[in-house]
Amino acid sequence: MNASWLFLLALAVLGPACAGSGGAIGACAETPAADSNDLRLVLQITVDGLRGDLLRRYGDRFSEGGFRHLLDTGAVYANAHYRHANTETIVGHATLATGASPAEHGMIGNVWFDRAAGELAYNIEDPESPILPTREHMAEGAQVDPAQKRSRTKGRSPRAILATTFGDELFQHTAGRAKVFGIGGKDRSAVAMAGHVGKAFWFSTDTGDFVTSSFYYDAYPEWATRWNAQRLAEARAGEAWTLLEDSSTYLLGDRDDRPYETDLKGYGRIFPHAFGPSDHPLFFTRLLVSPVGDQLTADFAKALVTSEGIGQDAVPDYLSISFSGVDAVNHFFGPSSLENEDVVRQLDRTLADLLAFLDEAVGLEHTLIVLSADHGMPEMPEAMAAAGLRVGRLGPEDILGRAKQVALEHTGVADVVSSFFRPYLYLDRERIEATGRDPDEVEQAVAAALTATDGIALAVARSELPTLADTDLVGRVRRNTHPSRSGDIYIAQEPYWFIQEPGPIAVMHGSPWRYDTYVPIVFAGPGIGPRTIHRLV
Repeated sequence: MNASWLFLLALAVLGPACAGSGGAIGACAETPAADSNDLRLVLQITVDGLRGDLLRRYGDRFSEGGFRHLLDTGAVYANAHYRHANTETIVGHATLATGASPAEHGMIGNVWFDRAAGELAYNIEDPESPILPTREHMAEGAQVDPAQKRSRTKGRSPRAILATTFGDELFQHTAGRAKVFGIGGKDRSAVAMAGHVGKAFWFSTDTGDFVTSSFYYDAYPEWATRWNAQRLAEARAGEAWTLLEDSSTYLLGDRDDRPYETDLKGYGRIFPHAFGPSDHPLFFTRLLVSPVGDQLTADFAKALVTSEGIGQDAVPDYLSISFSGVDAVNHFFGPSSLENEDVVRQLDRTLADLLAFLDEAVGLEHTLIVLSADHGMPEMPEAMAAAGLRVGRLGPEDILGRAKQVALEHTGVADVVSSFFRPYLYLDRERIEATGRDPDEVEQAVAAALTATDGIALAVARSELPTLADTDLVGRVRRNTHPSRSGDIYIAQEPYWFIQEPGPIAVMHGSPWRYDTYVPIVFAGPGIGPRTIHRLV
């Protein structure tokens, strides 16, 4: 566990350790440690895709008890950025959970090429840990997440995460007495934060239930079965996502219909967004692409807190809640849409209700709250083009086509290029050697040609990485490079360019640029006074 991220959290929960307080987040003078005897719960809230400026953008429209409570009572880090290159969901969540870089925790992307199997692999897939069924029949094919489409199995576990998490360390420190749970709208967000010793539950877009795998349980706890039996998701059938208030009260009230937003197979580009019948193949996905997914996540969290006795004794427990609505909405409508403003404002209400519940159940005076995000989000290329920037979109075929052309010129064989799934290009080094060419030379030639391609800022060959000057971008690529999982060439697009396979997604994060690395960090709870820290962390 890397103290640079978790220094303050560990300080407050595990006891004072101010000596040598050079952590990336801060020092004891900025955030005094609470008496660990007063802490009963560490609540880590991760808002998927909440770019760092959005809390300030909508701040005067928040209620008193949600984001506003944290911003007014907590230590707010207003200039916080990730230090790795591939700003994707599992990478950010694993970094938040462990304090380590992707090079250390191994989660270098939502998907990577499994060289032993010769195919792409999903980050937390595990055939030995199948998802426990909640119904006799589980629908298939509803998932629109391009990363999950690459999963070869429905099994899920944290076995591929190579570093311990804060929850793991808290569990060890308390001799196994601390309860550790992770809940999320996505499987990878819940699993990463629960760590290796905790229990994870996540929303299923197949069934509308919160599910888990055999890694965590042999059978669902009775309280989880009872919650799923309410069919709260299906109760939204025939309803629609409507604005919280009149559009005239919104900062972005005039941005309800832009031509480059995506209509998710009838979900529409303007309010109201109808969920449709419960048997529609995208019904549960539509709930996630709305405030409803976050509301269901918070409701499930309440049931867990009550049923598992979270925060009810002197041993501090750990609960991670990852809300996925903002990210899902951003992908289809963009971060400067009316939909984005409404989903953030409705999440604010959801948080206010959740914190009021925790105040009754545990006591906020006994709760350390940590709020952050796993990544930011760019504006859509078309929106930036309308603003006068020269930007565009690249598909995998553009990358593969250029790479194979260069490989053919150097080896006489085009298919020594094995695969591309952003941000990595993979080469077959054995086949290159069989042609009599040096794999490093071919790798570097391909990288140089890709760097010269329109829309690509830099293509970094792994063989060159040790000798390259340590610029900000190269340093980010280094921190994203794992020996066996990372590809042969890391490809970073130009700012606001977009690299993605064809599909319904309108905009995608994942770049090393500041719109994707910028996230909020807030610590609130006992012993922490209100302040805003502006220095870069």
